[in-house]
Amino acid sequence: MEYRIELKEAHGRGKTKILGPTFEGGKPEGEGPGKWRQKLRGRDEILKYLEEGERYWFGKEWYGSEKRKEPA
Repeated sequence: MEYRIELKEAHGRGKTKILGPTFEGGKPEGEGPGKWRQKLRGRDEILKYLEEGERYWFGKEWYGSEKRKEPA
């Protein structure tokens, strides 16, 4: 893939090189976007998929900036 570089005016620096769009055009193929439920076979797989997607909020194995290592 060849990247496009654009020259833009930057405040106080003159012209600056900016990386253009890096995505490839097209549409998703297959079952379509938003059809993740049809790809999973049972209740257990659905729950596992949702828990892995929400591990930021429900994970217990890490200490993010919102959680304390030891309770106050």
